[in-house]
Amino acid sequence: MTRLPPALQPMWPAAKLVHRGATRAVGRVTRGTGLGGERAVPGAVSATSAESAAREPGQVRLHVGGPAEALRRDIPVGRPGGLRFWDEVRHLDTPPRFVLEVEQGRLVGDYAATITPGGALDLQTSPYFGIRGWHEHPIYLRPRLPESAPLAGVVLSLASPASGRNYYHSIMDALPRWGVLQEAMPGIRPDRIVISQQSRWDRELVALLGLGDIELVEPAKHLSIRAERLLVPCLNNQSTLAPPWITDWLRTSLPAKDVSSRPKRLYVTRGEAPNTRRVIREPELMPILERLGFTRFDPGSVSVQEQIDHFAAAEVVVAPHGAGLVNLNFAPAGVRVLELFAPRYLNPGYWAITDNVPDSTYRYLVAEPVEPDRPERRMNRVQNDIDISPNAVVDAVEELLAQ
Repeated sequence: MTRLPPALQPMWPAAKLVHRGATRAVGRVTRGTGLGGERAVPGAVSATSAESAAREPGQVRLHVGGPAEALRRDIPVGRPGGLRFWDEVRHLDTPPRFVLEVEQGRLVGDYAATITPGGALDLQTSPYFGIRGWHEHPIYLRPRLPESAPLAGVVLSLASPASGRNYYHSIMDALPRWGVLQEAMPGIRPDRIVISQQSRWDRELVALLGLGDIELVEPAKHLSIRAERLLVPCLNNQSTLAPPWITDWLRTSLPAKDVSSRPKRLYVTRGEAPNTRRVIREPELMPILERLGFTRFDPGSVSVQEQIDHFAAAEVVVAPHGAGLVNLNFAPAGVRVLELFAPRYLNPGYWAITDNVPDSTYRYLVAEPVEPDRPERRMNRVQNDIDISPNAVVDAVEELLAQ
């Protein structure tokens, strides 16, 4: 969805169906035929990295980090209540964290697919959005792989399917892989890191983590490298449900620096462009919120460090659903959050992050017409703008302030 321009993003569900069908059709022709020799698409797939290690024990190994987790969250309070959606996302089960080490491992494409020396796709370290099995992975849209360039030394992959295009996924998917490496293989320093540097925020994040002295490789569409020693940490943010360790690691690794002059109450804007989940009646809403002590804040207009500092100072945050809310990872204990949604697209990501912050309070407000029985994750009208009565928002804010 992040690949489509805003005007076309309402077409995402149809585009995804076409994409999934194409991968199945092309893959049936190319898989297992040996077409392209060493450039052949993977003829085998390992559903888990443990399976990859068992299949090729001489060249593929697992380094285990943090433990498995089983998290059970309480359903949040909001309007309307009783939505089926929240009950379906309140449970989170994550496997143990690990780093996959592959001698002569290959990394392909801007989605950074991991391929073992035996020609198998390691699916666990090569996830992709909205697919329903390995045969829909976009690597199977290729008739053959690009010719691979050999890289000596240790190559670390921190790339994620949407990093470089989405601030949330850069922070929640790409960066925590560095944390997994630190806990599973402490002390190791790679010679090269595969991570997107296309966006300003990605360049700033790399600098803030102190990785700027390492050679960086962009995960481009035609990327194909063969690493002497490839390290691929797992992605642990299943279904954008934010296991608590990620929030804890981010707060430690990207600390606030200047909170003294920041506002205590933030309204996070999405701007004025249509089809961006903007709040349509924001010009009416903002004067009322200002009387309640809120400051309008546009995260995209400031540096990453300034975003961290603003959220680290915020005691109350009101915002439409959007990537800027990933900064809730840095909010202080006791933060109170009201998230606004359009009626056809709910997402649990910022509820989950808020739940990771001690003593926090989360509320939601969904625009009409609401679908009470909306199934979890039905991607429909993802970028719809939000049309909510300012009075309804203010009522919810005043209830939140009374908590």
